[in-house]
Amino acid sequence: MTGLSKRKYKEMNLYDLITAAQETDYDALEELIKREQKSIYTSFSYLGASKENISDLTQEALFRMSKNIKNLKNPKLFKSWVGQIVTHLFYDELRKKQKVPEAVSIESYWLNDEDENCSLNVCDNRLKPDENTIGKELTEIIKEMICSLPENFRLVIILRELQGLSYEEIANITKTNVGTVKSRIARARSKLQECLKPYVN
Repeated sequence: MTGLSKRKYKEMNLYDLITAAQETDYDALEELIKREQKSIYTSFSYLGASKENISDLTQEALFRMSKNIKNLKNPKLFKSWVGQIVTHLFYDELRKKQKVPEAVSIESYWLNDEDENCSLNVCDNRLKPDENTIGKELTEIIKEMICSLPENFRLVIILRELQGLSYEEIANITKTNVGTVKSRIARARSKLQECLKPYVN
């Protein structure tokens, strides 16, 4: 790939890139993989996948994405489609370890219903040089807190905040209704904000 063509693909919007990849444009597929790999890796990391398996899971997700990209009928559903790949692989890993997803209701652990539109404010990515260490530490703290959430809360917050999926897409992936998704996301955000208070005040 020449420098000119590399720049061409880097400047393409996501949907044009997907369409090109579906037409067996391997350069477009390569750029698509580059764009998605960090998000997919981070999702597995925050889902609590074992450290030794995160890279393998990421590679498998990218392989499935590449192999099946032609079968995606609507490029606008790409993010949701990738979210399904990540979710299925994560649950496959749980089954291999003979772990059973939490089935108990945890609604009673939340004292009240927080506004479902509340947002999780994490550290600003535009850190000054002398703030890098603090920023990295806070990122690790947030990761640990997300990993400590019950599985059904952890999954929806990751699909929403890291994968950028809509409530409807998340409901489809998790086989729940939109109201349940909104409620879980709101409670997860509320819990994380509560845990972060000692670090951001």
